Amino acid sequence: MGKRREARERAVQFLFQHDLNAPEDLSRALDEFWESQRAAAIAQEKGTATWGQRVELAPPTTEEAAVRLFADPLIRGALEFRDEADEMIKKHARNWELHRIAAVDRNILRLAIYEMLHRDDIPPVVSINEAVDIAKKFSTQDSGKFVNGILDKVKGELLRPARGIK
Repeated sequence: MGKRREARERAVQFLFQHDLNAPEDLSRALDEFWESQRAAAIAQEKGTATWGQRVELAPPTTEEAAVRLFADPLIRGALEFRDEADEMIKKHARNWELHRIAAVDRNILRLAIYEMLHRDDIPPVVSINEAVDIAKKFSTQDSGKFVNGILDKVKGELLRPARGIK
């Protein structure tokens, strides 16, 4: 799996967690999230995964740092522009109230909409493709279609090319 895909998956996981239980201190919550991700990965590699077990962690690898370097601004941006994304979702998700959309799908949409509206270095079609694939992996059988439908409507309103970067 590519580092950017992994970063987006981690971003969605954090956004999901934040959506259900928003922390008071975002920076601290991010540090704890990344530490728990590393601890879980290390425990899984060693075959010693035990819930709540404290694992001694070495400094992050270059790959882990690269994932966080891409994911943290996505997380912070998606949270900063969450209300804007939610308005876009409400506008295009006809007959769906925001709180009735699955929390995973809602946060995948928030992340992708943030990328499409505020990250000129990421082509909107890439954001859509990544969101659809993540929805298929982490949500229901129909989530990919649902996410694609909403994001395609958002793409239609963009004032920049869907396949290029600025």
